[in-house]
Amino acid sequence: MEMHQIRYFLAVSKSLNFTRAAEECHVAQPSLSRAIRKLEEELGGDLFRRERSQTHLTDLGRKMQPLLRQAYDSAVQAKEQAAKYRSTELSPLRVGLSKTFPLDLIMPSLAELARALPGLELHMMRADAGGILEALKAGDIELGIAARMPGADWDRLDRWHLFEEGFVLIGSPEPVDARLPLTALSGLSLIKRPYCENHPAFEEALAAQGIAMVNQHEVSGDDDVDTFVGGRLGVALMPESSARASGYPMTVVEDLNVTRTVEVYGVFGRQRSVAASSLVKLLRAADWSLEAA
Repeated sequence: MEMHQIRYFLAVSKSLNFTRAAEECHVAQPSLSRAIRKLEEELGGDLFRRERSQTHLTDLGRKMQPLLRQAYDSAVQAKEQAAKYRSTELSPLRVGLSKTFPLDLIMPSLAELARALPGLELHMMRADAGGILEALKAGDIELGIAARMPGADWDRLDRWHLFEEGFVLIGSPEPVDARLPLTALSGLSLIKRPYCENHPAFEEALAAQGIAMVNQHEVSGDDDVDTFVGGRLGVALMPESSARASGYPMTVVEDLNVTRTVEVYGVFGRQRSVAASSLVKLLRAADWSLEAA
């Protein structure tokens, strides 16, 4: 079954006249008739009942008409989309963001990219570090932005450094001190962020000091951390950039020697789109001094 056969069938089913259909399709009537006959052979029955004065759709023709119309419209849309991609009218870009990375940090770069590429189509995916790595391997995303991923030793992983930052406490009981020792967390309710790339390091640091938390609430995203802290359900250890984005007062934990390095990830040897290459350049050229402070 070929698309020109379907197009001829749809033209005849609309006008119920082989001559007018051939004129509409800019083809000789014998050619149109042969194409429809071949289509009928493939479908196993007559599609039209041919009469001298008028042509009618058979029962098979009526059943096939909506299905062939859908197939033809889908093929036309596919060709149009392919043409747009070839002409660079569309610039799709799929980016994976760590659940711990505030989107606000890259909005200036994304806005600049959108100005440079009017056809930019952004598809943002949130995942933990493991999910971002798997999405990169599978080709579901072109770029990933996350803290350095523990165990990410895949030899095809490209990475570009953005900034390094420490962790602070939000939700500290009143009055908020400028600095607290790590042992001051003992007895507090901690909001656990198991999706954080540095979560194992926190567990080790607390265990090393013999710190026991009263309760450990668990959430699946930083938006929920903000809500829990606002409801005074506990405290949370957050990256400085995320803590600033939350708007809550930050308390420095003096002997918490945990930092994270935020990087952009790609796949070595895999061809990148113009949008992906441009975003990497914009992010690397951005001023990350505030995040690194």
